Amino acid sequence: MPTEHVGHAVAQEHHRAQLRGAFGNDSFGRIAEGAARFFGTPQYILGQTVAVAAWVVVNSTQLHVGFAWDVYPFIALNLLFSLQAAYAAPLILLAQTRQADRDKLHLERAAKVETDKILELLQSNTELTAEDKQLTEQVAELSKQIHALLTKR
Repeated sequence: MPTEHVGHAVAQEHHRAQLRGAFGNDSFGRIAEGAARFFGTPQYILGQTVAVAAWVVVNSTQLHVGFAWDVYPFIALNLLFSLQAAYAAPLILLAQTRQADRDKLHLERAAKVETDKILELLQSNTELTAEDKQLTEQVAELSKQIHALLTKR
């Protein structure tokens, strides 16, 4: 029993070590996952759409005060999109990698549980087969004894 407890503690530490990244406690990875989740929300998409529409309207019409800071073809807006993509793509990939690592660990644990169940069933089957063999031998011996008693008469 104590060995199982130690084995469980070692497995838990191994799990924590697998999820720890190159950044120590991996707070950067958690931030990346949060950013990746946010980039996929309707609020973000709607907010970005409104911001881009306002940018285009202000820079395409006379609504700006004094001068347009980014006239058509909206080079500054394009630069902002490029900057956003340069940061968003690696953050999303990092979040996907972390999720894949968690999924892999979960599958490995599930496979181990299933393997343990199969081994337990095999052991039980082996024991039942041995009992069946023993009972068959006893029945055969009793049959011989009954046959011997009946033939003596």
